[in-house]
Amino acid sequence: MELSLKHQLGLVCVILLFPALCNCKQSFTKSRATYYSTPDGYGTPNGACGFRDYGRTIQGGSVAAVAGLWRNGAGCGACYRVWCTVPGLCNNSGAIVLATDYGQGDRTDFIMSPRAFAKLGRDAKSSAELVKYGVVDIGFERVSCKYPGQNIMFHVQESSNNPGYFAVVLLYVDGAFDVSAVEMYLKNTREWMPLRRVSGAVFDYQNPPSGEIYLRFQVSGSAGVYWKQPKIPIPGNWKAGATYDSKIQI
Repeated sequence: MELSLKHQLGLVCVILLFPALCNCKQSFTKSRATYYSTPDGYGTPNGACGFRDYGRTIQGGSVAAVAGLWRNGAGCGACYRVWCTVPGLCNNSGAIVLATDYGQGDRTDFIMSPRAFAKLGRDAKSSAELVKYGVVDIGFERVSCKYPGQNIMFHVQESSNNPGYFAVVLLYVDGAFDVSAVEMYLKNTREWMPLRRVSGAVFDYQNPPSGEIYLRFQVSGSAGVYWKQPKIPIPGNWKAGATYDSKIQI
């Protein structure tokens, strides 16, 4: 049966307009999200990833705790675009959040900081209404975290004690990649030795070698699995709580 010209034109209009009307995503996962409370709306410095204050304010405080996406700590630092699906209240762009903590909710993949959760609404009034929901249906997809001009940093954990104990967390790694392993070079044996993943994104090594510390880290993502090795070592007089520039980016 042939369609009239009027019906043909109407069908073309529907096809052309449909993507805009449905806010379609190429590939995404359906889930649920909720939020936790902080006095200033930012993240928490006590997140299980070990990011400390970095995990509180990174992404403008647009961070989240994850459960299934945690992957024994390998999911720390991953970035996701999250958007809610409540009619009339949710905007189209949603929020970019960075995983900084572990947390389980009511069948949720994300427990978001207040600042991140507020970005789901169309405006301040809509965001306030979403807060009343407590838990909202969402879609999400993994995306890159962009840190223009920012090198990857080595933060020596406060629990470290030169020269007896060394613990480190990597900061500003592109959130589209997982850091799956960290190794330290031992000059006396000329070999790379693995650091232990303590928890989250924190790796440690008992009785590290004296002098400069050379690290390399393994990343995995859409481009495969490979090692990144900074040419700049951590200085021999490293201190607990200090942050050192790797001079490289992903």
